[in-house]
Amino acid sequence: MRKIRGIIVFIQFSITVAIVVLFMYLFRNHTHKVIKIWMKVQMFFLGIKLETEGKLDESCDLILINHQSMLDIIVMEHIHNRHIAWVAKKEITDLFFFGHIIKAPRMISVDRENKAGLIKLLADVKNRLDLGRPIAMFPEGTRSDGTYMGEFKVGAKMVGNKFNLKVQPVVMFNTRNIVNSQKVEASPGIVKVVYLEPVQASKDTSWYEDTEKNMREVFEKEYKNYVS
Repeated sequence: MRKIRGIIVFIQFSITVAIVVLFMYLFRNHTHKVIKIWMKVQMFFLGIKLETEGKLDESCDLILINHQSMLDIIVMEHIHNRHIAWVAKKEITDLFFFGHIIKAPRMISVDRENKAGLIKLLADVKNRLDLGRPIAMFPEGTRSDGTYMGEFKVGAKMVGNKFNLKVQPVVMFNTRNIVNSQKVEASPGIVKVVYLEPVQASKDTSWYEDTEKNMREVFEKEYKNYVS
């Protein structure tokens, strides 16, 4: 049943991506409204219920989230009221069809294998911040299988320090079980979202290492409760 539902989910997602991208190109000044409507539809279609702990601080200009599934993005876009600028791997942006979901709303593409790519990343981040858009990053750099959190890469630390950003750490739980794009499986379920206390990025503190430690502790505690 999970496989059948997964196929249906990914067919509808592919169709709606095409529609949403078209609308974002047609209404360039209203891309955020288009995204919000799309995410509301996705949450309903996927049968997602939210359970939250802590409080989201929308004044933060850098959001750090653990990464398990494309559902992580859907949930955060549904929750957050500001026009988020996601940082995505260049490989995703270069995809023939799905790459436009990064290009149309002017998300940020980063080439992690190229030093010049890091310079462009900082320039793009500054541009989006100047437009009032918070930056969202997956500090692990890639998806986990939902049973652990990977080690944080330096990119998010560099961004936070460069622009002295106020940071909102977020830990999501159970998104991989609900939507698994690699196995093309899906099922309705509850996503738990834990908001940690915001922190101030600074070159003079260990804020990034402390945030990684705190996020990992929260994830491991929640995961233990889930499997017990």
